[in-house]
Amino acid sequence: QLQASGGGMVQAGDSLRLSCEASGGTFTSNYLGWFRRAPGKEREFVASMRWRGSPTYYAETARGRFTISRSSAKNTMYLQMNSLKPEDTAVYYCVESSGERWESDVVSWGQETQVTVSS
Repeated sequence: QLQASGGGMVQAGDSLRLSCEASGGTFTSNYLGWFRRAPGKEREFVASMRWRGSPTYYAETARGRFTISRSSAKNTMYLQMNSLKPEDTAVYYCVESSGERWESDVVSWGQETQVTVSS
């Protein structure tokens, strides 16, 4: 199971770091990543990486502002989100996946964590 945390309410321009811990002690899939669902919108890919931490992949909306990484112990991954915008407001999910970015490749969905960005 995946345990996500770190969401909150911030202002535009602020930063947040989301965390996702593998409750079983280790991730087991080839790819780790994040998706999000904004109010009234479809769930969408945000970022992913190979299990070793690279390469990394980003949605255009996240590229340059968000950074995905994992701990050296390899049982926690992170999504550092900088320069947040109101349109980043969404429920964020961490995932384990067999592919880079397609929802159909996701094999395990973690808990959601809410991110709210006010203008």
